[in-house]
Amino acid sequence: MVEGSNQSLAVRLRESDADELLQLLRKHVKELDVPEVRQALRNPFLTQQAIELLLDERRLLAFSEIRKDLVCHPRTPEVRARRLVPSLFWRDLLQISIDGRVRPQVRRSADLQLRERIHILSVGERMSIARRASPALIQQLRMDPDPRVIGALLENPRLTEGSLMPLLGSDRAKPEILTLVARHRRWGIRYGVRSALCRNARTSPEIVLGLLSQLKKSDLRAVFQDRRLSVAVRRRAGTLLGHEPS
Repeated sequence: MVEGSNQSLAVRLRESDADELLQLLRKHVKELDVPEVRQALRNPFLTQQAIELLLDERRLLAFSEIRKDLVCHPRTPEVRARRLVPSLFWRDLLQISIDGRVRPQVRRSADLQLRERIHILSVGERMSIARRASPALIQQLRMDPDPRVIGALLENPRLTEGSLMPLLGSDRAKPEILTLVARHRRWGIRYGVRSALCRNARTSPEIVLGLLSQLKKSDLRAVFQDRRLSVAVRRRAGTLLGHEPS
């Protein structure tokens, strides 16, 4: 097709009613290019029957943009949408997993696919995901061993104190990661975070000693009685309580 006819067909695919759109797709599906298909997918009168015409054209499914648009479209049969999810790039999976307009089961499939791939992604890619990750992905990313990934996760607006606690209570958490949390402008000022950091033997004693004076007596007593913690930390907690550890 010449450029003018391509443009004309794209406009018709975007603006036609349901019957005309279906006729156009039947006539031109073998020759449509990516921009034309994406215009058709933006047509509010696109029916499930029309979508299935596109799904059955294997040539079109070779294009990642079309696969993503089909996965996201509310009229794509859910089974077929979920079947396409594994073929998407991680950036598309991330976008789908946090898009409230996408059906919940499709979002869940994107989450699961990302979780399966996390371990093969680079640090930079995991950082990009951590900044925007869904709550389901946060559960996996919060135990990432790289401080840079945790630093990115701490900036995620979907991160909650509750979802951060398993990291703060973990006996496998790296001291430098716990220090990162303690010094974070948002999380380091939260009482629950400070208390959890003080109870973790992996937290640097220097960090804990700076936090103890801010704890309630009940939490100080728990620190004082916890023999997993360093002598210096327990002694300071005892001093604040008015007695020394035995």
